[in-house]
Amino acid sequence: MSDDTTMTGAAGPVVDVHAHLLLPALQQAVGARDPEGFAAAQALDARRNGPESLAASGRMIGERMPLLTALDARLAEMDRQGVDVQVVSPSPSHYYPWAGEELAAWAAREANRAIAEHVAGAPDRLFGLGLVPLQHPHLIVAALEDAVLGNGLAGVELSSFAGDVELSDERLEPFWARAEELDAIVFLHPFGCSLDERLDRYYLSNTVGQPVENAVALSHLIFSGVLDRHPRLKLVAAHGGGYLPTFLGRSDHAWQVRPEAHGCRDLPSSYLRLLRFDSLVHTPGALRALVDAAGADRVLLGTDYPFDMGVDDPIDRVREAKLAEADARAILSGNAAELLGARRLARAAARSIAGGAA
Repeated sequence: MSDDTTMTGAAGPVVDVHAHLLLPALQQAVGARDPEGFAAAQALDARRNGPESLAASGRMIGERMPLLTALDARLAEMDRQGVDVQVVSPSPSHYYPWAGEELAAWAAREANRAIAEHVAGAPDRLFGLGLVPLQHPHLIVAALEDAVLGNGLAGVELSSFAGDVELSDERLEPFWARAEELDAIVFLHPFGCSLDERLDRYYLSNTVGQPVENAVALSHLIFSGVLDRHPRLKLVAAHGGGYLPTFLGRSDHAWQVRPEAHGCRDLPSSYLRLLRFDSLVHTPGALRALVDAAGADRVLLGTDYPFDMGVDDPIDRVREAKLAEADARAILSGNAAELLGARRLARAAARSIAGGAA
């Protein structure tokens, strides 16, 4: 448990909002229910990533399987990192954006149930996020309600697009409205990139593809007016929002000079105040730039646990940015209290204090 009371405050547990659970049984069941669709999706994944990255990722996941699946391994690693509370979402490999209606709805329900079962093993340390079938907009409100109301999860994880469905799609309006009503977290985490084979070497599928997808998805939300219509959405963007937050000057200029870019009421950069971002940007300078662009109150700690593109020294990473102490404390703990609810985090803090005194 974290005992760094100077940085985080004794009453403020360190909260990681970006951590994953792998669901091998769900993957196997989906493959069995639609073998042709599953095989085609695997082939697309192979084309997008290329053979070298596919092999390296397979080895990495094999080595980290206990961290991805076992509760005791997760809690031990959290203790080592100094993380008191994790927000656990399914591995994005479980989106299945190719699945038909029946399979997609079933897979989302199964993922919601599995996440709820996992976090129930340590309810003072874990929050859960479920899934919705983004490719079928008419099904996702029911999946959101299944996650939040049916399984007690804090919200859902969402990809940057699915098939022909962008986050600006008018068919998603009932979803945004219901997420607002439920005070549900929507965690934006891409999987795959529409640039496809252009990124099939050097691991560009991840290092370039993920930031691109974040930037495109957030731009759809901003320029389409979704955030004008739903300003209370609790939307958290993984990977620091990708390329968008620190390069919005070009978007602001387009909004001023191009009529087709004027779908939102205000300058695009102003909407950073309605979004939240994890801290997973990898360098001190990038974290400072994100804080400068969005505000320290809009950034939360994220590790991408336990994948190799994440970090396993999250508190040190925030320290290295040399932010004001109040800003660092907000990123590590304070902003999560507003996102997740101060009462439950207070229970985690009490457990942390007790653990430190033991």
